[in-house]
Amino acid sequence: MSRLLNTSAAVALALLAYSVVHDNLSDHLQNTWPWKLKLLDIQSATTAALAALGASLARAQYARTVRPALGHSGRAVDGMAPLGQRAWACHLTNAAQDVAVISDISYLVAFRPPADGAPPRAPGAWGTALHAIAEIAAAGLEQRKDFMLVVLTSGVPLPAQGRRFLGWFTEHAMQVVDEVYIRVQVVDRVGDTHERTIACLKAADRTPAHPDPELS
Repeated sequence: MSRLLNTSAAVALALLAYSVVHDNLSDHLQNTWPWKLKLLDIQSATTAALAALGASLARAQYARTVRPALGHSGRAVDGMAPLGQRAWACHLTNAAQDVAVISDISYLVAFRPPADGAPPRAPGAWGTALHAIAEIAAAGLEQRKDFMLVVLTSGVPLPAQGRRFLGWFTEHAMQVVDEVYIRVQVVDRVGDTHERTIACLKAADRTPAHPDPELS
């Protein structure tokens, strides 16, 4: 829709420019090609240009109003992991004033070197949440015991000024997993697509000695 309105505005401005030039040519030039082609009079072309520009600007202003503000947050928490383990919990945030809907989401897992001085492990490929869970489980970690990833798919809404829980990782899991990247695409109310890649363990406290305060 944005591209259509911008194209319409550009066409209307081109018609206005053509009409202004056409009406200021001599009679001889007006009878030659392409100037003998009469499209719109100046008044009609001006009206069309103003209408198209007005619609394009109104749409752009509304799109700015409903544009999602995507980010993420993490903190050390108690009470999520079993057996009293402290965990690092991560959330996807939408700080905007309007809801957005996930249109596509993919995960990429990077592992820490198996030993000090060893070369880093090559990350896998982007895939679904279930693929990421399987990769982490293959490294010897157990879902809902050492870590937990929420399975998010297309169609999940992100509430305005709200959060979506992404998952948690225990200290043991964070000694194996270096990072979990989540690439999320969302569609806002006017149909525009926005993308953000989140690093769940960025700045994570991998050996949390105490829980962090609740986020407001």
